Amino acid sequence: MSKPMSHRARRAGSVAVVVALAAAGLSACSATSDTGDKGSDPSGGSKVTIKFSWWGSDSRVTSTQQIIAAFEAEHPNIHVEPVSTSWDDYFEKLNVMAAGNDLPDVMTQDDRYLTEYAARGLLADLSTLDVDTSKIDPSVLETGKIDGKLAGIASGVNVHAVVADPQAFKDAGVGMPDDKTWTWEDYSKTAAAISKGSGGKVYGVQNYSFIEPVLEVFARQHGEEMFTADGKIGVSEKTITDWFQRSVDQIKSKAEPSASTATEVQGAGVDGSLPATNKGAMAWFWSNQLSAIQKDAGRPLQLLRAPGDSEFSSTGEYLRAAMSYSVSAKSKHPKEAAELVDFMLNSEKAGEINLTDRGLPSNMDVREAILPKLDDADKTSAAFIKELTDDKVFATTKPVPPKGSGEVSDITGRINSDVIFGKQSPQDAAKTWIDEVNKAIGQ
Repeated sequence: MSKPMSHRARRAGSVAVVVALAAAGLSACSATSDTGDKGSDPSGGSKVTIKFSWWGSDSRVTSTQQIIAAFEAEHPNIHVEPVSTSWDDYFEKLNVMAAGNDLPDVMTQDDRYLTEYAARGLLADLSTLDVDTSKIDPSVLETGKIDGKLAGIASGVNVHAVVADPQAFKDAGVGMPDDKTWTWEDYSKTAAAISKGSGGKVYGVQNYSFIEPVLEVFARQHGEEMFTADGKIGVSEKTITDWFQRSVDQIKSKAEPSASTATEVQGAGVDGSLPATNKGAMAWFWSNQLSAIQKDAGRPLQLLRAPGDSEFSSTGEYLRAAMSYSVSAKSKHPKEAAELVDFMLNSEKAGEINLTDRGLPSNMDVREAILPKLDDADKTSAAFIKELTDDKVFATTKPVPPKGSGEVSDITGRINSDVIFGKQSPQDAAKTWIDEVNKAIGQ
């Protein structure tokens, strides 16, 4: 009997169908968000209403409302109607709006869905609108380009790295690694030594093979990409096999928890992670998650580079758009929509409200302006990204994932469960992964 599809997989799988309906014009609903006159601006003209959608927690709702208020104060002719929801429901709701030909004028996008919307002609080319991108690194702009058009602009950037607890290392009698030279073998041996040195009270590392970005890092170190620029799988079966195998070996050496504990920890999220609960010395996370983990841990944590960057010919880390801003191709008010995007990207007021909630700001001037206002953990994250940038670790830009790639997270997590519980060998799991991902992206 097959396993039921998860909520996120159902949502991701419905994207192509729902968006295709929207692109085919099968709805008779209005094109976008002209919700009527919201009054007059001080100059005597009527206000234009635009919709802005995003996902996130209650704190992001509050901060975004503050940004909207600041924007409206500077643009009295524009009223912004907020459309917010949780991450789990966001794209399901956005897909329904797309099918109804009623996409928000400005929407927040994730790189795993950007291609899907752009390929259906639903996103405007931001390079043709009046949005200033002069203070954004060209390599960051590339993260939003689809077929030569700028479909989205990164609000900020993150990097996937190892979150480490120096106190756990010290208590176990293990020295901190030199993350500029450590190998994957060093990583595994260090983790096993911590588990042993702590008498089993603290694990060396949290299981990584639930997490697709770690596979991306591993693949890039081997001169491969998870997806190629033309939207096909670019990682080899051997590389995926080796990646799963290392995780299996770490369970055997007790460098990481058993399958059952690893699954429980993975389901507990950031707050329940091993470093956050003082039960593990290392785990992989996005750099902007360091602050939340450190707060829960109650002691200083740090970021380490991916093991293996000095071991192979290519570095693995990449800058990822934390999220991107896009404008509907059917917006009745593209000028005003572009003004909102420009404000969120380039206004220091918006930056001071956002801080790193939407990633380390992609606008370099805004980034510098907010640095003194960041807490210690966010300052650590910012310094970490700067160091990697200065060392040219981000040598190449990761291709934008193809349509259907939103399913890869669920596929990876589910197959990893089979591997660590011994239901599939790493080699068979690699074949299964390739087959399932190919189906997801339509290959």
